[in-house]
Amino acid sequence: MNKQEFLDQLKARLSDLPSKDIEDRLGFYNEMIEDRVEEGITEEEAIREIGSVEKLASQIMEEIALSKNVKKQRKHHRKLKAWEIVLLALGSPIWISLLIAAVAVILSLYVVIWALVASVWAVFASLTACAPVGFAMGIGFILVGNSITGIAMLGTALVCAGLSIFMFFGCKAITQGIILLTKKIFLAIQNYFKAEKEDHHE
Repeated sequence: MNKQEFLDQLKARLSDLPSKDIEDRLGFYNEMIEDRVEEGITEEEAIREIGSVEKLASQIMEEIALSKNVKKQRKHHRKLKAWEIVLLALGSPIWISLLIAAVAVILSLYVVIWALVASVWAVFASLTACAPVGFAMGIGFILVGNSITGIAMLGTALVCAGLSIFMFFGCKAITQGIILLTKKIFLAIQNYFKAEKEDHHE
């Protein structure tokens, strides 16, 4: 299935939703597929990574239903009384500090995750570099008459080459997973602020 077929099927599955929600989701997944194609994979491979249309449509419907429920609950919330507003204002130094601390912790965790990804890629780079160096040294030792050390170096180089191949696919999968998660988080935040904006207009 190519990108257009995927988007057409997804649109058909989401036909009961408002057109704005459908457009947002189609735009999001269209951009995601294009990003993956730019990274060097085919549209078909990118679509397989995203998952089946049925499962994706079901997930989107659940997310939108949850968002609407939250929106309805916000609408039914009573207005704050004057004394409650005063208490919130007086307590703002505390809860604002806690909010800033919470945001800082979340950002720190995100940075740590990317640092771990960078570390995994660094290991891959090290293994990749060790393979040709090991081959060269192994051949060098054999040429000077130190066959045992040369064979050991060649064996080590082969192991490094094999591990680097496995590491590449592992690193690629981890990176793609985090990028996909990041996009979903940003989409959720965007939807939240859109709902807030609509609430203010109503």
